[in-house]
Amino acid sequence: MSDGTNIRRVADLFDSDPERRYLVVSAPGKRFGADAKITDLLYETHRALLDGKPLVAFQKVKERFLGIVHELGLSLDIEGVLEETEREILRVRSEEFTASRGEYLAARVMAALLGIPFIDAKGAVRFQGGRLDSEQTFSLMAAALKGKKRAVIAGFYGADEEGNVHTFSRGGSDVSGAIVARAVGADLYENWTDVSGFFACDPRIVDSPAHIGVLSYRELRELSYMGANVLHSESIFPVREANIPILIKNTFRPEDAGTRIVPTAGYIPAARPVTGIAGKKNFAVIFIEKSLMNSEIGFARRILSVLEKHGISFEHMPSGIDTISFVIDEAELKEGMLEQIKREICEAVSPDQCKTLTDIALIAVVGHGMSKNVGTSARLFDAIARAGVNVRMIDQGSSELNIIVGVDNENYERTMRAVYDEFFRRPAHP
Repeated sequence: MSDGTNIRRVADLFDSDPERRYLVVSAPGKRFGADAKITDLLYETHRALLDGKPLVAFQKVKERFLGIVHELGLSLDIEGVLEETEREILRVRSEEFTASRGEYLAARVMAALLGIPFIDAKGAVRFQGGRLDSEQTFSLMAAALKGKKRAVIAGFYGADEEGNVHTFSRGGSDVSGAIVARAVGADLYENWTDVSGFFACDPRIVDSPAHIGVLSYRELRELSYMGANVLHSESIFPVREANIPILIKNTFRPEDAGTRIVPTAGYIPAARPVTGIAGKKNFAVIFIEKSLMNSEIGFARRILSVLEKHGISFEHMPSGIDTISFVIDEAELKEGMLEQIKREICEAVSPDQCKTLTDIALIAVVGHGMSKNVGTSARLFDAIARAGVNVRMIDQGSSELNIIVGVDNENYERTMRAVYDEFFRRPAHP
């Protein structure tokens, strides 16, 4: 969606199959390495608005869309649409409204190119208390699309309970597509992107990692949440209950098979125990130890109340009989907050020991096959030991779908390569 050529490519792909009926678009991205994404320019526009500075970034947005419409040869009055958009940005003065205009404008252009109706997501996607109101959204979207054989829908945003534009987190057009698929009872949700599906590890870390042909919903959730950024981690929720499969395809290589995401029930794992490996850096860990902690009623609740007071959510909570740890994304922590939380936890539960670790990377090894293959954990930790890496934390879900290890940030890439080599390049232990 970066320029007219790519927008026409998307339109041609949409037209090439009559079974493709509804198209959800995101904002134009970069045309080249040093270029800016439209959404980033819109966030910059809002910052300039608040600072009382000229909206230079929005002039760049205007130039991009004027160029796109000219390149496509459309009769759409894009100048009028852009002028109206700028007036609304100045009137509303909302970051979310401003950020959403990339998808809004892209959808207007695509609808004009295809000659089919445009659907403004503001009237069809509803949030309550900052969270998607699924029931109301599916009903509104179904009503908006009723009687329309084909349509273009703007992704990434909807409206809150007061009718103000509210956005998903970045990449949220993936969620919008899933909403449309669920609302119309689609047979398949196709998500077209710039890669040929999921790979077993980040190709920026591991050379030529194995391609994943099929994933379960649950494997997708784990891998996406832990940093495999092909698809927004929340995209499965609208389609999961309706058992609608997802197909990830490459816009620039449509002949590639892509990756199919299917309902977990009935999914047959590949022979290999591990489906994929993903990870993220920059976590903090609060480690708490207290004898007979397990017999102290409300112990964990008092700790959680401290986190809640500071508006902090935790990613993982590994525990033992006398220990409990909370893993927190460092992006949530303002300067000095971690030490303040530590002091308040000490006041709340009087632990024998309370310490913090920072600059921790988490690596998730994911696969339904792990629970059926003896020695998977041994292979994992042998591989990490051979790489000379010290494991700082271990967490395994009760489903045995994944094992998460924490290592120092500086050992992240080395650990990822060691684990990948063990499960995808070395023969299994006899």
